[in-house]
Amino acid sequence: GFHRDPRDYHFGIRTESGEHKLLYRIWQSRGLAGVRQAREWAHPVGWLTGRDDLVLVTGGAGFVGTNLVDRLIRNGRPVRILDNLSRPGVEQNLEWLRARHKHKFEFTPADLRNVFSLEAAMDGVSQVFHLAAQVAVTTSLDDPQRDFNINLRGTFNLLEAARRQRRPPAVIFSSTNKVYGSLPDIPLESVGDRYQPVDPAIRAHGIGERRELDFHSPYGCSKGGADQYVLDYARHMGLQTAVLRMSCIYGPHQFGTEDQGWVAHFLIRALKGEPITIYGDGKQVRDILAVEDLVDAFLRIERRIGDLSAQAFNVGGGPANTVSLLQVLDTIEQLTGRAPEVRFAGWRPGDQRYYCSDTRKLQQAVGWQPQVDAVDGIRRLHGWLLNSYVVDRQPADQRLAL
Repeated sequence: GFHRDPRDYHFGIRTESGEHKLLYRIWQSRGLAGVRQAREWAHPVGWLTGRDDLVLVTGGAGFVGTNLVDRLIRNGRPVRILDNLSRPGVEQNLEWLRARHKHKFEFTPADLRNVFSLEAAMDGVSQVFHLAAQVAVTTSLDDPQRDFNINLRGTFNLLEAARRQRRPPAVIFSSTNKVYGSLPDIPLESVGDRYQPVDPAIRAHGIGERRELDFHSPYGCSKGGADQYVLDYARHMGLQTAVLRMSCIYGPHQFGTEDQGWVAHFLIRALKGEPITIYGDGKQVRDILAVEDLVDAFLRIERRIGDLSAQAFNVGGGPANTVSLLQVLDTIEQLTGRAPEVRFAGWRPGDQRYYCSDTRKLQQAVGWQPQVDAVDGIRRLHGWLLNSYVVDRQPADQRLAL
């Protein structure tokens, strides 16, 4: 019959581009027994039926999602995870959640592009944390249509599914600082191993929500468009929504890559004795934020969604937690006792040489501020990686095993 989505014609264990699908990854690492075990992941949890406080977390097996789901369950909340498990490693996050909270959450293996599965997953939900996304700028340049369909069309599908519920749930969306573009008009100066703004007000507070939106790259366009749809569905479609425009988040359960989760990526490469590639000169600055602080921001916004609906908030480590890439490499050298091997490559399109979140609006709205210092947070992540991963000498394109 006719399929709405051309992905339905492509079965097998690899994608058309040769990437390993979930079945391939499980079969390769755990054999047929692992595949059989994975069949149990999606069994419904009966006691969730009829609850009036059910929380849906899209991308709930991802890095941020795993930490958010863990906190919600520890707080006594019933949770339904929606995730297509397309990103290598996230199945390990799901198994960690199952080992820690078995029968306290429900897993729905589904894709935001499938409106039928999304409708079913939304049933009975009172709150949505929408984290599922295509997260890499370079991937969006390679396949902008896929990026559009996941980030923008997928978010639109979710908003429509929420709107059609008898009691529409509130939706809190994880956006990105990339909606502000590359910030070329902000004069910078090079000071030691980092850039800093010439303007003392920006140095003191960072980039605020009044900054003009300026989407760069297909990823910036798809996330920025979704950001605006989420806000507009509060203004005109009767939903309660809020947007968190995130800076660089790091912490446990992160499978870092060059394009997303770079703090974890640097640490993993260093621990494996593999070279780290710096795009640009390494002086670019970000305000990094520990994931536990981000989860706290999500939950504080949720508690006051009635008052804060239709608003966007910048969230990041703020000026006190700004670091350059070179400074993070120095921290890693102190933690591991050896300097990582570093290679340099050209600047990536639309890269911000300096970004720091002005979080004063969020602080004033919900009393939130970061609790984890950047150096201490990197130290914690280093310890978690050592205790949670087998750091072997596999080739760089093979993922680490829990």
